[in-house]
Amino acid sequence: MNLTETPIQGLFIIETKVFSDERGYFFESYNKEAFKKNNLDFEFVQDNVSMSYKNTLRGLHFQNPPHAQGKLVSVIKGAVLDVAVDIRLGSPTYGKHFSLVLSSINNKSLWIPKGFAHGFLALEDQTYFMYKCTNFYNKESEDSLAWNDPDLNIDWGTQSPIVSDKDLMANEFKNFKSLF
Repeated sequence: MNLTETPIQGLFIIETKVFSDERGYFFESYNKEAFKKNNLDFEFVQDNVSMSYKNTLRGLHFQNPPHAQGKLVSVIKGAVLDVAVDIRLGSPTYGKHFSLVLSSINNKSLWIPKGFAHGFLALEDQTYFMYKCTNFYNKESEDSLAWNDPDLNIDWGTQSPIVSDKDLMANEFKNFKSLF
């Protein structure tokens, strides 16, 4: 496992060794011991999978404490532009974001600790996105930031993605009061 720290503290790109042959490929998407050796010792309690059509944008979502979630995100099939926004009060990168392409070709994953809003844009039809969570989903704790907030200034590469009604009602960053 190769761990690369991003410009935002605590946010890591994870690359695992891929074994390929004429049949296809195999890799470990998660190994508790390898994570532990890299000081990432978490208990995952829930796995989620979503399928999205090209140009679908999901996010920027998070759960407030005490139900906050750390997430290990990856793509099973297809590709996404994955985005994490630091919403940890007192962090030197508060309000900053990091983005990268995750795909079934590059087999990269992203570790997103608690205190981040997260979203992604499907770059291909029938993109299957998987995330392992450190806490269970709690509807009363869910919250979101506007995907197109001018203060966050995220370049999604599209001006008119497919967005849920709930995501259209998300908070503006300038009015957001973080609980992290």
